[in-house]
Amino acid sequence: MTEPMPATLFSKIWDAHVVAQRGDGKFLVYMDRNMLDEVRAPHVFARIEQQGLRLRRPDLTFAVQDHSVATRPGRNDTTRPDSTDIIRATRQAAHTHGVRLFDLDDPEQGISHVVAPELGMVLPGATHACADSHAATVGALGALAFGCGSTELEHILTTQTMALARPATLRLTLHGRLDHGVTAKDVILHAIARLGVDGARGAVVELTGSAVAAIPVEGRFTLCNMCTEMGARSALSAPDDAVFQWLAGRRMAPRGAAWDQALARWRTLRSDDDAIFDTELDVDCAGLEPQVTWGTDPSQSIGISAPVPDIGTAPPGREAAWRRALDYMALTQGAPIAGMPINRAFIGSCTNARLTDLESAAAVLRGRKVAPQVHAIVVPGSMTVRREAEACGLDQVFKAAGFEWHESGCSMCAGGSGARANPGERIMSTSNRNFEGRQGRDVRTHLASPAMVAAAAIAGRIVDVRPMLEGRP
Repeated sequence: MTEPMPATLFSKIWDAHVVAQRGDGKFLVYMDRNMLDEVRAPHVFARIEQQGLRLRRPDLTFAVQDHSVATRPGRNDTTRPDSTDIIRATRQAAHTHGVRLFDLDDPEQGISHVVAPELGMVLPGATHACADSHAATVGALGALAFGCGSTELEHILTTQTMALARPATLRLTLHGRLDHGVTAKDVILHAIARLGVDGARGAVVELTGSAVAAIPVEGRFTLCNMCTEMGARSALSAPDDAVFQWLAGRRMAPRGAAWDQALARWRTLRSDDDAIFDTELDVDCAGLEPQVTWGTDPSQSIGISAPVPDIGTAPPGREAAWRRALDYMALTQGAPIAGMPINRAFIGSCTNARLTDLESAAAVLRGRKVAPQVHAIVVPGSMTVRREAEACGLDQVFKAAGFEWHESGCSMCAGGSGARANPGERIMSTSNRNFEGRQGRDVRTHLASPAMVAAAAIAGRIVDVRPMLEGRP
């Protein structure tokens, strides 16, 4: 009898979900869960109705109100008039099609990539389709998730399958002990800077190595989330005991004997020792310092003690992009990034708005005040996170420091909720993208970890958070 070929974690999940292969070479891959938001939902549901179709599995389909909703306390349908119509259209469509909607007044409302894992909606070994480019976030649980556009979503909702070319595989090994004050956000910014925005183009990335194993589960969501910024089609890491403990008791997770059976299956979800990847990359994180972006894509990042780079050091073919980024960000080659004054601080987004993210920022803020010229807000990733933070008293820490304490939503990440900075302002942000104009016209965005953003808010300028953490857990 022939021994089975060693398989990657991706292959194990993919092969278990392939339904058929089409004549065009694409595979029909069964999706265990579907997620869409209010920006796409009205159009997609309307198209399905126009074609006389119906949802294949409404019980496996979920919708959130997250991208365009206001997040100021007391918000409702009309707080942001530009969003009223799509909020109400999503509500009506979800009701018509029997889809569970996490609406504005729902105690579990939040950003899709935060809500899905915290409810146990997405589990190890599962597939997940989400109408957002950062769907890979949930890969931290050992799931295989794919972002999709509106047309793809119509196919998914009516067939419960997604048509996909089999992607290449890339194993990204992150190793080295992380120092105090250095987080998952710093690790992934460093990796993107090393590999570039095309470093994983079209591939499914498996994150592994000692640095990944040492990062708490919620930090691994950050790693998988930002693999999108190096061009990955998806990203995941093998589930371990930390993941299983994190999932235990989640509302949609198995219980009792079903949990024991699931756990036994989940423990097999790892790449075999001799599994072959199309590409293998290795990044050393030992001695890494807190990172901050200087330019207009996430690969343009440096350690906090480093100077703004010289265009002469740009990767081949990237010189013009670096020059444009320096001009847009109003930075000088060779000048220190530390000390640059800021106007705003934003802690939120699907990248860094979970409880551990808020705890790390609060550790910096406790007993300190936001600089007078800085407008600072914190937007929990879900209303569940918000309640948990309030139960720990974190909201009081943020408020006492001078941060606004908001309700959940995407908020300033892409400015779709109307939360945007003013032209020419400089913002420290925990989000995942720093593109030109993303957080407002002519707004200059620096990406960093929650702790680094908190430190900048206190100092009124970009600073190294580590001295502020001395003597603090």
